[in-house]
Amino acid sequence: MAEILLFHHAHGQTPGFLAFADELRAAGHVVHAPDLYDGKTFTDLDQGIGYAKEVGFATIGERGRLAADGLPNELVYAGFSLGAMPAQELAQTRPGCKGALLFSAAFPASEFGGSWPPGVPLQIHMMEDDEWSAEDLPAARELVATIEGAELFLYPGDRHLFADNSLPDYDEGAAKLLKQRVVGFLDNIE
Repeated sequence: MAEILLFHHAHGQTPGFLAFADELRAAGHVVHAPDLYDGKTFTDLDQGIGYAKEVGFATIGERGRLAADGLPNELVYAGFSLGAMPAQELAQTRPGCKGALLFSAAFPASEFGGSWPPGVPLQIHMMEDDEWSAEDLPAARELVATIEGAELFLYPGDRHLFADNSLPDYDEGAAKLLKQRVVGFLDNIE
């Protein structure tokens, strides 16, 4: 059993995001899914990003760090798109990290202190032609090239939040495969 701190995307805590967290719980894992948006959700991605800009990305990152307070250090950090930012930062900077899962986003290791912690497994999941992830794909490839055992899974298509079944980007086949890979990853966390 793994314990996961899972961060939502720019739409907020959508029903599909919460369902994803519940599916991980049903697979036997403990999942913490904090709300970085104070209860706000957005049906339009641009509106959600606008809200994140209004609040400030530094504030979103701080809310992510605060969400980890009081939780054990031995967590898997996971995040969808916007949520990948606090997930990756915590994975790189908080001692005891057990692993990281980044969905539809990745950042250069230098963004959060320069290097990936030794022995911390990483999986990144993106669609090949997702225009939102296009600028993150080089960072994802660099992380995978420099981290032993890290994996990058590219799914055919151009959807961004393809694992959230409450959004128009949902792709049932890709989401099913992503969940299988994620559960396999989590089942191997010690």
